[in-house]
Amino acid sequence: MRRIEAGRVKVNGSSVRDPDMPTDPAIDVIEMDGEVVRASERICIAVNKPRGLVVSRSDERGRDTVYALLCDAGLPWLSPVGRLDKASEGLLLMSNDPAWAAGITDPGRHIAKTYRVQVRGLPDGTTLQRLQSGVIDRGERLAADSVRIIGGGAKNAWLEIVLTEGRNRQIRRMLAACGHDVLRLLRVAIGSLELGDLPKGDWRKLTDGEIRALSETAS
Repeated sequence: MRRIEAGRVKVNGSSVRDPDMPTDPAIDVIEMDGEVVRASERICIAVNKPRGLVVSRSDERGRDTVYALLCDAGLPWLSPVGRLDKASEGLLLMSNDPAWAAGITDPGRHIAKTYRVQVRGLPDGTTLQRLQSGVIDRGERLAADSVRIIGGGAKNAWLEIVLTEGRNRQIRRMLAACGHDVLRLLRVAIGSLELGDLPKGDWRKLTDGEIRALSETAS
């Protein structure tokens, strides 16, 4: 990352300083210090992001980022594939393949993302229907593909919410518009890939089959 930010890397003859700039090794000529860099092994990982970490390569306020989980992993530079806000947790993808990542995050491909959400209060049937039909917040229409109650108690409930669009803080905004504060938000699946029993704060490499399955979902 430091070599890129120092201007030592060129793509197709032009200097770049953004480590997250999309490139295609099959087409683009990438150089470092004047030497052509050959394509490295594609690596895609799943991380179980804990609450409290920022999904960014650095933070201007000095907060811990997800890269603290990878500091001793011996991995090449990986960029986040999509985002989870600081207060959210669960499944986060990271990869050194910008083209693959762009296919996963392309909003036009409508890849389903599944969340478990604990809310204050007990949403009724009208609220669940409203979340699916859509609410207006700050001039945006926000809607879930599906919402169902999966547990809870006398004062709060657990919901399963599936989205195929990814507006900024969408779930929190939708629920706030319906009068429910989010107590916990956990992403448990992206397409067919499930978080499963991956321990909090740990990561694992995706299998070739998992990478292909996500690519096929995105195509």
